[in-house]
Amino acid sequence: MDDYLKQFREMISLRGLTDHTVKSYSTYIRAYLDYLTHILHKMPEDVSWEELRDFVRWLQKEKHLSDRTMNACISQLRFFTIYVLHKPWDATQLPLRRFDTFLPYVPSQKEVLFFIDSFTNLKHKAIVSLMYSAGLRVSEVRHIRYEDISRSSMRIHIRSSKSRSDRYAILSHNALNILTQYWFHADRPRGFLFPNQRDPDRPMASYTINQFISAKETALGWEHRFSCHTFRHAFGTHLYENGTDLLTIKALLGHKSLNSTTIYVHLASNGTLNAVSPFDQMGGVYHQ
Repeated sequence: MDDYLKQFREMISLRGLTDHTVKSYSTYIRAYLDYLTHILHKMPEDVSWEELRDFVRWLQKEKHLSDRTMNACISQLRFFTIYVLHKPWDATQLPLRRFDTFLPYVPSQKEVLFFIDSFTNLKHKAIVSLMYSAGLRVSEVRHIRYEDISRSSMRIHIRSSKSRSDRYAILSHNALNILTQYWFHADRPRGFLFPNQRDPDRPMASYTINQFISAKETALGWEHRFSCHTFRHAFGTHLYENGTDLLTIKALLGHKSLNSTTIYVHLASNGTLNAVSPFDQMGGVYHQ
């Protein structure tokens, strides 16, 4: 079965995906191959659609996975079937699942400012300031290099975007002041602005950033509701609340589709809740 997993990884790599993505995509294929070896005792080419459905039901029961995660698993099985087994995929045999969508938590501007100001560690403070002030993903803030910061145009060149396309993000004056303090304190790094402690040629790890955000919530006695992505959502929401149009927000966040940006209409305090029901406007009179 190792040969199948190796072929799967090679085919994913040919798509130009990162090592982290290759590792992530391999998770459930490895589980599937183990299932075939130890439970079903079959080779992948010989598995029927019913047996494939049994594996999906078994996996969800054993791992207690969400429907969203199960869709990721089904997508990996589809890729494996088409590109490794070279067999056609029939979506009517194993359809993707419907799942509930929940609005993410978005702190107020006052809460974000308090959270950022509570940091005494300049490196941590600079990272969180950039994630919020520019709406950066954790992968993007990790990979910022010295040359990506433009003081003259007050913008940040984002090279490692999720959408695989470069963009320019806002460089906040307040964030720049914090970043400058950190830069001098950290002996003026010229490569990655936030290098890995063990290897300066590599960026800081994502889990390290998540850890210090969680630790700060604990220190403040706050409920654990913040994540790295919370600050990106807060950026988009607060921009919309302050009157920025959705197309501009889309460009600043690097969204491929406007559908991804419209979530901020629902999250904003002046979004859908400001609409007045036609029932309260009958007869030309606004009933409050």
